[in-house]
Amino acid sequence: MPSRTFTPTVRKHRLAGYTYWSRRTRSDAPRLDPVVLIGGALHRKEDWGRVEQGLLAFADVICPDLPGWGEADLLPPFLGTDIPAEALVRLLDDLGIERVNVFAGSYGSSVGYRLAQTHPERIARLVLAGTMGGIPPESRPMMRAAVALAERGPREHFGPAAVEALMSPHPDIASKAVVRRILSMRFGSADETDLLKFIANTNRLLSRDLIDDSIAPAVPTLFTTGEHDSLTPPQLCRELAFTCPESWYVELARADHLIHLERPAQLVDLMGRFFSEESLYDLAYATVVEDLRRVPVAA
Repeated sequence: MPSRTFTPTVRKHRLAGYTYWSRRTRSDAPRLDPVVLIGGALHRKEDWGRVEQGLLAFADVICPDLPGWGEADLLPPFLGTDIPAEALVRLLDDLGIERVNVFAGSYGSSVGYRLAQTHPERIARLVLAGTMGGIPPESRPMMRAAVALAERGPREHFGPAAVEALMSPHPDIASKAVVRRILSMRFGSADETDLLKFIANTNRLLSRDLIDDSIAPAVPTLFTTGEHDSLTPPQLCRELAFTCPESWYVELARADHLIHLERPAQLVDLMGRFFSEESLYDLAYATVVEDLRRVPVAA
């Protein structure tokens, strides 16, 4: 019997004067709690493509535009992660959903981490990708240059600069040419509102450490990134994993910071295994697998 195709339901939400949105697509055969996808600084709720489609095999998928993202209102750069985290709680309340699995990547990973600190009862399991405590010094000049181009131009140089900041120069990255083309189109089509949000979100990253690890999230958490990630280097992602009492670390082969574009099928498989509490030790696409609750094990 063929699977049914469900039309996504888009809903508006409000919190603290901010308007924001959710996009929920129902699975034909859900066996896990719904999965929430929180992306990077210019990510939109419609941008999840193959990752969203893959997850629908076993769970409903919720893609939000939280304050500062996509269609939602701009979040001023002087505010931290509390507003987006509380906005996600309100969103779940509005949708009548008690508990979810969460994937949060890049800039959005700080929101996932904060939600796990403040509302651990709302998260079954959490995957954080391309994350760390703060932006390393070597990544800051490229990010500042991209902000300067977004603010003052020339605008035609903004897209290439943003792509270079996000992508590793390493030659062995899956679908590298395709991913570069996708990013170039996304940044090239950014309108004034997109650019204002990019500026605010990047300045938020540059002005402070968005993750305060003084409170350990009481949620089973998997930290992951690509082996060639030059924006949020693997060793920093792994270091942050030790701030969680129940954590795992997985490094994906032939990927850098953009694992959702470079290795979407593998990312879906990883999330499916982790959210289902299955073993992670036979991952053909991982260079490192460590259960940080016990003695680390190399893949």
